[in-house]
Amino acid sequence: MLAGLFGSDVPWLRDLVMGPAGVIWVLGSRGVPFAFLAVSGVVRGLGRDFEDAARVHGAGPWSRAKIMIGLLAPGLWSALAIVFAEAISDYGVASTLAAGAHFPIATFALADAVTTFPSDYPTAAAIGWLLMVLVALAMLAQRAATRGKSYAVLSGRTRPVRVVALHGWRKPAAFAGLAAFFLLALGVPLLGTVFASLLGNFGTLTAHSLTFDAYRQVFERADLLAPVLLSVRLAVITATLALAGGVLIARLLSRRGYAARGRTAASLDLLLLAALGLPAIVLGAGYIFTYNLPLVTSLGIQLYGTLTLLVIGLLAGALPATSRLLTGSFAQLQDSLLVAARVHGAGPARAWQSTVLPLLSGSLLWAWLLAFADRLLELPLAAMLYPPGQ
Repeated sequence: MLAGLFGSDVPWLRDLVMGPAGVIWVLGSRGVPFAFLAVSGVVRGLGRDFEDAARVHGAGPWSRAKIMIGLLAPGLWSALAIVFAEAISDYGVASTLAAGAHFPIATFALADAVTTFPSDYPTAAAIGWLLMVLVALAMLAQRAATRGKSYAVLSGRTRPVRVVALHGWRKPAAFAGLAAFFLLALGVPLLGTVFASLLGNFGTLTAHSLTFDAYRQVFERADLLAPVLLSVRLAVITATLALAGGVLIARLLSRRGYAARGRTAASLDLLLLAALGLPAIVLGAGYIFTYNLPLVTSLGIQLYGTLTLLVIGLLAGALPATSRLLTGSFAQLQDSLLVAARVHGAGPARAWQSTVLPLLSGSLLWAWLLAFADRLLELPLAAMLYPPGQ
């Protein structure tokens, strides 16, 4: 789109973007924030004690890197699981780039089975279950890799992670790599969207064709501004509830005593992560079928066609990812911190406020922001569950 705005077109570049390579790039770059937030919280809590100990005992750069990667395993595996589940259940890319390139993806075939008339619900359900099974297999691999190991490294004596300044050729190389990534992943689509919104009549971009009429209409017309404000309110509510539930689930999954009980923890973990592989369009269809049944209505459950059902659907999509993002950070938390606070007279709430929240505040903030942005931009689920007239 951006090349067309400037009146130029490169056939080989268009074919590259509108094909498998473009689909892989978009899905991969979209997963970078999930991977970064899952790993960065673990890196911040790792400290530098282990690296210094390895250096004192004569470990070289590769040996130290191997040790650090091993300690980062909860975050790395969480990142891999989340990105895999998000990519395999994505519908936006499947219905745009992949559909235009005749590059079929499972979620597009699933949506096509649901939206065509007559609807083919058995096929849609089979595809949905297959996606969930694939995500469950990835989770089993994650559990097998981290089973029986402890990653609790946060304590009252943990020193902050050391920031190492890059020198020589590494600094310009790192800057060039980051600049190229953000230009392709964020700059190109952002410029295309901004220029398209500034055009009075969509076509070739010229200096005389730019206008702010589209933005003026959004703020002046109630029918355009009200949906934006409603989406913001729903995203705030959903992100807050997802963070609260994610903290509880991440704490349960990361406690060694709880994890040692086996089946309950494994079932909860697999259930949450399999939900990541469930496309939003299937989730929305399931809510519609369930809460529109005469039996449910006869029980006095009047959720169909309400904002409450939309919030429930948005929360069901946000809770698994939020809990997985926080699991790596909570896995580093030593129970001795809470025990020490309780010994010194602090109650449960005070112990969490004085120990857990200061150490994990960065991870909690980023998890909330990611849940807010993801739910604010959710399209398939909102399109199916929004109340009429809202």
